[in-house]
Amino acid sequence: MIIALDAMGGDYAPAVNIEGAIETVNDVEGIDIILVGDESLIQRELDGKRSPSNRIIIKHASQIVSMDESPSVAIRKKRDSSINRGIELVKNGEADAFVSAGHSGVVMATALLQLGTSRGVVRPAIAAIMPSLKAPFVLIDAGVNLHCKPENLFQFALMGSAYCKAIFGRDDPRVSLLSIGEEDTKGNELTREAFKLLKKIEINFSGNIDGKDIFTGISDVIVCDGFTGNVVLKTSEGLADAIVKILKREIAEQSVGRIGYLLMKKALIGFKKKTDYDEYGGAPLLGINGTCIISHGRSTAKAIKNAIKVAMEFSSKKVYEVIASYIEKYMVNNIGKK
Repeated sequence: MIIALDAMGGDYAPAVNIEGAIETVNDVEGIDIILVGDESLIQRELDGKRSPSNRIIIKHASQIVSMDESPSVAIRKKRDSSINRGIELVKNGEADAFVSAGHSGVVMATALLQLGTSRGVVRPAIAAIMPSLKAPFVLIDAGVNLHCKPENLFQFALMGSAYCKAIFGRDDPRVSLLSIGEEDTKGNELTREAFKLLKKIEINFSGNIDGKDIFTGISDVIVCDGFTGNVVLKTSEGLADAIVKILKREIAEQSVGRIGYLLMKKALIGFKKKTDYDEYGGAPLLGINGTCIISHGRSTAKAIKNAIKVAMEFSSKKVYEVIASYIEKYMVNNIGKK
């Protein structure tokens, strides 16, 4: 399998992307990587590092999209960007998937233009995997659709359910709508109308879920608009990191702190691993006609490596085709169609 990796995307590019690519080809069989970006910078990072030379190649792209650029401007003026050239490789069949820690808005817009949406899909969405007290769940949308209509949330629920089935093997995923209370009358106009649509279809829709219950494990798929989802995602990342630091500080201040830390060290490591974004790597952009994985801008080499693994699994299982079939199957009265 061939994965196109945006070597120039993210806060620590190109170093961490190239390191992640090298670790992947050294540890994982069956993956070849195309590093897309400034050839001279990439080659400089590759020089002196040990990796199978025939499994990592470079695709030159002369432009870089910065995190503060407008997607519309970047698409018009930076056609030779690492994002555009990388997705182009997928479109032309030269790569099976694309991975980027770069500008998520530009990645989505470019994927829409280059690959198009899956049959019946109105808007793609990011599906983030998050931990809970029981098992990981899918949060959708996690950041690309800031302004949504009820029909969009309806389709996010379908896409999230299909993704959960394909990746986790859960036959009948429990789908919930994120709101400010469990009652169907709670929430804003968007969530109330989306609730009505979701009640009409034969998926395992369990109604609204309150913010305090997000991580209890009572839902397999939690649906919301991208603004809310991104706040939930980043708040949870920051909170998990803060909890570990607070615990370490409190333990250190106790008279028997060193002994306490040694006793709790294994538990702290386990907690950190379950809540560490690096372990999940990246989130797929659901609803496009191909495989595109979006990683955190602060991704480390470990996160990039895991994002590449996500891309491999997503592509090998052809999840984008599963989602297209699922959307068509559950479309009711033309809800959500273009």
